[in-house]
Amino acid sequence: MEGEEDGRRISKKHVAGFAIPLVPLILILLGFPTASRGESDYRGALSKSLLYFEAQRSGRLPHDQRVAWRGNSGLTDGLEQGVDLVGGYYDAGDNIKFGLPMAFTITMLSWSLVEYRDGVAAAGELKHALEAIKWGTDYFIKAHTRPNVFWAQVGDGDTDHYCWQRPEDMTTSRQAYKIDAEHPGSEVAGETAAAMAAASMVFQGINPHYSHVLLHHAQELFAFGDEHRGKYDDSIGVAVKSYYPSVSGYADELLWAALWLHRATGREEYLDYVIRNADDLNGTTWAISEFSWDIKYAGLQILASKLLMEKGKDLQAEKKTVLEQYRSKAEHYLCSCLNMNGEDGANVHRTPAGLLFVRHWNNMQYVAGAVFLLTSQVDYILGANPAGLSYLVGHGARYPTRVHHRAASSVSYKADKSFVGCAQGYDRWYCRRGENPNVLVGALVGGPDDMDEFSDARGNHMQTEACTYNTAPMVGVFAKLGELEGRHGRTQQQKTSSYK
Repeated sequence: MEGEEDGRRISKKHVAGFAIPLVPLILILLGFPTASRGESDYRGALSKSLLYFEAQRSGRLPHDQRVAWRGNSGLTDGLEQGVDLVGGYYDAGDNIKFGLPMAFTITMLSWSLVEYRDGVAAAGELKHALEAIKWGTDYFIKAHTRPNVFWAQVGDGDTDHYCWQRPEDMTTSRQAYKIDAEHPGSEVAGETAAAMAAASMVFQGINPHYSHVLLHHAQELFAFGDEHRGKYDDSIGVAVKSYYPSVSGYADELLWAALWLHRATGREEYLDYVIRNADDLNGTTWAISEFSWDIKYAGLQILASKLLMEKGKDLQAEKKTVLEQYRSKAEHYLCSCLNMNGEDGANVHRTPAGLLFVRHWNNMQYVAGAVFLLTSQVDYILGANPAGLSYLVGHGARYPTRVHHRAASSVSYKADKSFVGCAQGYDRWYCRRGENPNVLVGALVGGPDDMDEFSDARGNHMQTEACTYNTAPMVGVFAKLGELEGRHGRTQQQKTSSYK
């Protein structure tokens, strides 16, 4: 990611007395569409979104790699530090492996399969979805070298952004950065714990041993993050502060991780943690209007609401009361996105054509998060917008062709193995006006501004850069809508047949 604006909307505003009627709330929480589905090809979008993660792979690529224009890269990652850190994902259009957004990506991919596995399977994409998750979790297992040590980043953003090179040609620093007891990083430890706990649920029925390994690492990482509290961008410092600083702090990640561990294990100690720390860690006091790699409160609150809906009658009165408080904040988020908070409420701004708009820098990440939690706005993303442009690359008749991405904008290493130097890439590829030689299929770009305007220019990284955490929440949404679309089609066929 080329940068991130500050000023995320965080407020301790309490929303009193507002409740969404139960049935609509259930429909929203369970992921049913809240807007007309139109005629979009949701299963096609699902297939493309999973393909994108193969383009973002770091390490030695497998024999069945489908994105043929990518090659092996980062094969010495961790060598200087004496650890094997080969693998994982590049976060966006650069060649850095940032731990916090990578972990959120895997959490959202895993949540997609936990909730919408049948839809993914019906689309014939279960194998690819499992591979996308495992490429991340395999790397996390490597990076968690000791109970209280986790390697949170590989590469240096400043040197990387000075160069425009394919990952296969990298000459930039591959310095690795870790968190430990003396240099804590509760955000990245907590989010990685959440990712591995959620992934353990995905693999539980098909690879029990791997599921157990993931759960073991998740429990250790959560304990590490909770016992040695501290902000990871303070410990790692300048290497991450200019790119993925944790503005919201680590409280949301600790609650988020504990709730995922409760879902994965069923152990009451993790739910007790969520209940006991609800106020101190702001889970029931902060009403948030966005959901992203940094701010997990809305996701946490909706996950808690889901638990209340599913198991409320079996819960102790005290726990039920606290979960009701979580739900009230979840309702604030939902109403904020649905423009239902009233004139005095904090509603998310919308563009003239109705797209949720949080900020100019990579706004689609917030839309994607809202889409997963509300399942709305999908058709705008896929082309039902004033520009008639699909912001999911490779999907539809028109989509961005000059994505801000080093590998996609440069000739494939397999087509031309001649070395491209650090600054040479800017002259040779970045400054070209033509379309990228490689299509970054399935990438969800930053998207239009607050007036629905979009400029398809490689240098316009606020709008044309894509990130893994943009696409990850869309996987489950496309799966669910594809399943509903297929069900609707079958129903129509049955009605047609009955008339004959």
